[in-house]
Amino acid sequence: MSNELPLSHLSSIRSLLGKENLAILPTPVRGFSLRLPAGRRHLTVKLDNLTAELYGGNKVRKLEYILHRARQRNCERIATFGTVASHHALATALYARHLGYPCICFLSHQLPTPAASETLRMHLKLGTSLVRYGGDYEKRLRILRQHLWGRKPWVVPIGGTSWLGAFGFVAAGIELAEQIAEGLLPEPDRLYVAAGTMGTAAGLALGFALADLKTAVHAVRVSDTFICNEDGLTRILAKTARMMRRLDRSIPRDLAERTRISLRHDFFAGGYARTDDVTEAAIRFAKDELDLQLEGTYTGKAMAAVISDLSGAAASGRECLFWNTFNATPLPVDDRESIDRDALPEEFLRYVS
Repeated sequence: MSNELPLSHLSSIRSLLGKENLAILPTPVRGFSLRLPAGRRHLTVKLDNLTAELYGGNKVRKLEYILHRARQRNCERIATFGTVASHHALATALYARHLGYPCICFLSHQLPTPAASETLRMHLKLGTSLVRYGGDYEKRLRILRQHLWGRKPWVVPIGGTSWLGAFGFVAAGIELAEQIAEGLLPEPDRLYVAAGTMGTAAGLALGFALADLKTAVHAVRVSDTFICNEDGLTRILAKTARMMRRLDRSIPRDLAERTRISLRHDFFAGGYARTDDVTEAAIRFAKDELDLQLEGTYTGKAMAAVISDLSGAAASGRECLFWNTFNATPLPVDDRESIDRDALPEEFLRYVS
């Protein structure tokens, strides 16, 4: 970091926004020397799987700011969206309950995965109100009115991606810049992170731009293009930078234009929650070589991009960083236990054994 201005920006905006102290920060970094067919390669891992003991991963950084806003607005319940195995929906429900709020999750179908049963069981343990969400616009609007009208909810967007959630990762980008300045890792040439709704990647890119890092963010797409696309990325970058500047006029007017970020579409593996041989090989590699537990929907695909790029001759001497967004805290559920099947929407019974 070339000067103290990024920290000053961060402090001034944080003091105006306020936040709930949910995360254990900074999360550690760990370097690896990898022997690949193309030669030795260096990789650093940012262990954001360790953001909190209750439930880690990347959602906690967003929820610190989002749930504080709900408290400021005197809301009485939290609502959000996701698929049946959504880590975002589960993290929101967990931290809502931690802060004393009831939570309602509007969930849609996805391909069955081992995580779907585990996640739904955890929702039942938490007492989350689960609602099957889908259909055309009018049907979805009726569902929202039925469950939210007059109940003073704070509605968290899918993935926690709003400018407020993205700011949590602007702060994360500054956190990494501080760790670089402390000599804990070299400045990466590239950072790889899974991109579902893009708030994590956008926030990191803005934080790096603010800290004057040259790191290029490779956001590895894991969602369908109607959710994860270049136009949407441009919008979240611009909105977050604009709102930061509204809070602190010393934020550069062209901050969004200074970012180095690109979407990678080449490791989608055919669909959300689908995997292929490349993804599965990346998950095995992470387990065997890095002692990391990844999964096939998000982090396995980001790791596949890392391995592919490091395996090329052009990667010699390049510093790369993998940002692990997967929760490392085991959930206190057991698939062998019986569940109250009446507590689940009938359409979701297919996901539980």
